[in-house]
Amino acid sequence: MSKVGFRVFKKIHRAPRELVEGFREIPVANIGDVVGRMFCLDARIRPMNKAPLLGTAFTVRARPGCNLMLHHAIDTAQPGDVILVEDQGDLTNAISGENMMLWAARRQIAGVVVDGAMRDADSIGEMAFPVYARGITPRGPHKSGPGEINVPISCGGVVVNPGDIVVGDADGVIVIARHEAASVLEDARKKLAQEIRTRQEIEDGTWNRKAYDEAALAALGCEIIDAAYGEQQQ
Repeated sequence: MSKVGFRVFKKIHRAPRELVEGFREIPVANIGDVVGRMFCLDARIRPMNKAPLLGTAFTVRARPGCNLMLHHAIDTAQPGDVILVEDQGDLTNAISGENMMLWAARRQIAGVVVDGAMRDADSIGEMAFPVYARGITPRGPHKSGPGEINVPISCGGVVVNPGDIVVGDADGVIVIARHEAASVLEDARKKLAQEIRTRQEIEDGTWNRKAYDEAALAALGCEIIDAAYGEQQQ
């Protein structure tokens, strides 16, 4: 009998730790810029505290509102893993709360991202353990399954494979495919250096604005009118 829909894959091909660490000081926005503004999770998945997120993906496909497989994931994930939960965006039941997050932190999990609801917002908001969620509700979870662990999932509209690199900050979360991470890191470092140069140019008053002047707009087909609105009709 097929067990598709209720199974656990125990092995993950994780991105190398030194490659993961390379993303630690790079803002999510800069990473997003160099991958075509793709692979950022839905903007409604928000941080519950200020702890930065970085690690390798440990994926969970949950039955909406059920945390049975999330419990098992917290017990079996390795230090440095980020647990991402496909909960289909369901906000009916909180899939987790303070105690489970305390246990995840105790096990040195790198963070939890839930495409669904959490609870205990005040206490999680004070934790130094990164947690992201789509919403908050006091209604607790079911614990009967089924679900899957370490399969490709959809979290916040992004396909996540086990072992991918996950980065999160105050702006949100981005997922970087394991096999593309080295080239993305190189480009993201260049983008960050460019951003730092731009901020210096802003401070110095030398930021080049030619891409946004009248000539640039006209080259794009914009009509430039030397009159107040309505006067050109008279």
